[in-house]
Amino acid sequence: MGQYHKKHPHLERLCKTSRVVELGKESRILVISDLHMGNGGRRDEFKRNARLVESMLRRYYLPEGFSLILNGDVEELFKFPLDDIVDQWGHIYDLFREFDRDGFLLRTFGNHDASLQEERGYILARNMIESIRLQYGDESMLVFHGHQASVFLWETYPLVSKMVALFLRYIAKPFGIRNFSMAYNSRRRFAIEKAIYDFSNQSKIVSVIGHTHRPLFESLSKVDYLNYRIEELCRAFPDAGERDRGVIREKITNLKSELDACYRSGKRIGLRSGVYNNITIPSVFNSGCTIGKRGITALEIDRGRIRLVYWFNGKQSRKYLSDRNSTPLRLDSTGYYRIVLNEDYLDYVFSRLHLLA
Repeated sequence: MGQYHKKHPHLERLCKTSRVVELGKESRILVISDLHMGNGGRRDEFKRNARLVESMLRRYYLPEGFSLILNGDVEELFKFPLDDIVDQWGHIYDLFREFDRDGFLLRTFGNHDASLQEERGYILARNMIESIRLQYGDESMLVFHGHQASVFLWETYPLVSKMVALFLRYIAKPFGIRNFSMAYNSRRRFAIEKAIYDFSNQSKIVSVIGHTHRPLFESLSKVDYLNYRIEELCRAFPDAGERDRGVIREKITNLKSELDACYRSGKRIGLRSGVYNNITIPSVFNSGCTIGKRGITALEIDRGRIRLVYWFNGKQSRKYLSDRNSTPLRLDSTGYYRIVLNEDYLDYVFSRLHLLA
């Protein structure tokens, strides 16, 4: 374990310096990340889902008594000045702070908004920390953005951040260059996830991250999950009755179609390396991001369970598939829907972690 810590001292440091939050049997926490809030213009990635985020927070999570964790890259400071962001999204900041009334609001910083540590007048300054340790009995869930796993990115941050900001504002913008982000580089994305996965298994903790924009549930990417479910259904088929076999066939057909779509979109890195060893250890969860083209993903820690959910606009086709007998829930009279992609008991997650790691 000591040898590993020499390779990733920043992650070990987070375990020691994190703010501790006790998880009780009735605790309800929403984790979202990578909002990348901008100035409201065409280059503002948050703008696409701003109404969806506002609706789900105000009409679902606040009334249901959830606390809120914003897990980094809340603002896009590589592209926009902070004052412009706050002027544009002041009502969203006010909504964030409403979670402090009956629960709590905490926000970590990511690589795109780390400079806020030096902004004493920042509107959420009192809520900002680097990482959170959710204490569930004797078990720990470490919540942090994820960029800390990249030694190069972390140790050279002041220089790198200035270079990236200059590139985005004065080169990328005039020439229309988009998607200049760690999240869009598959190999770097996997390297970050792999480092955090190794660290979590060694430390026997669960890590909850963002940064890569890729939802992970129990260390499984979407592609890995589809493969896992197809195999699981195939094993159930021989012992199923005739009626159940028809249902299984239909589910497998739908899952295969979704998997084919992943192949066509080039998600081969996930297929090759999303399961990091022969037995997948459920030590890494990723909330994904709130800037998806057709909706957002989030993690809910809810009264002893953890779940990956997908919020989407009912007028658009769903990006994520769930065959866990989960029906989309419409949010009041809005056109927005919530569907559970996967969920499990925290007790089960930690039991598997200790038995397999």
